[in-house]
Amino acid sequence: MMKSERKIAMIFQHVKAEDEDHLDVSFWLNKTVSERLSEVSRLRKNYFTWVNGFFPEKIEKVFQQRKL
Repeated sequence: MMKSERKIAMIFQHVKAEDEDHLDVSFWLNKTVSERLSEVSRLRKNYFTWVNGFFPEKIEKVFQQRKL
């Protein structure tokens, strides 16, 4: 049996569990606001499609305002 070379290199990085949150926050803070919003929109669309089988035409805006 002949060994074939990988076409894609295996890349990984060991991360300690206590460092994971810091790295996640760091990653997203290095993205632009538009990149972050774009990703939130993509995740939201994927979630609604997964749960309901479709993405709704309208989504109600709901928020709670607190007095500081």
